[in-house]
Amino acid sequence: MTEVLAVAVITVLAVIAPGADFAMVVRGSYLYGRRTGLLGAAGVAAGVLVHVTYTMLGVGLLIASSAFLFTVVKLTGAAYLVYIGVRTFRTRAEVTVDLEHRTGLTPLAALRTGFLTNVLNPKTTLFVVSTFAQVVDPGTPLLQQAGYGLFMSLAHLLWFGVVALFFSHDRMRGLMLRGQRVLNKVIGTALAGLGVSLALAPTH
Repeated sequence: MTEVLAVAVITVLAVIAPGADFAMVVRGSYLYGRRTGLLGAAGVAAGVLVHVTYTMLGVGLLIASSAFLFTVVKLTGAAYLVYIGVRTFRTRAEVTVDLEHRTGLTPLAALRTGFLTNVLNPKTTLFVVSTFAQVVDPGTPLLQQAGYGLFMSLAHLLWFGVVALFFSHDRMRGLMLRGQRVLNKVIGTALAGLGVSLALAPTH
């Protein structure tokens, strides 16, 4: 029971902490509407499962114990965040989307954006690997470990689904669209800043 409670608390705190996944879901929701936001949230949740899978296979412990491998993972994710941050910051033209005719991001593109944001997010890597390393021991049944992983993924899906619904609401969406140029600068700066801070953070 103590182990289950620890996983639940750590997961909730990690999910609601603002990060690149939050910024991407918010932007997709107000720019392209509810469907894009929810698909982005689904992509984020799927990305968590990737981290859970390799951690259960023991790769997570290898990454955590190898300074070189961890640095490669960290810098790759940081570079991706800086890239999308700069791209967002440099967006000059306002985006006009006709949701009735489904213009904008395709469902696959929305899903892919959320997925890559979390798969390449060192913050998520650290969250999953450290949680399993601290809470799960070698004697924990695989089925139970899989249950923890599914809980982590579903927690992300639920939280970011709520975020998508909120920021795609007509009134909120209209307000944010009117200030999208400023928001692009804010979100772009936040993403690039996250990437730089992750790249410069000590390996251990």
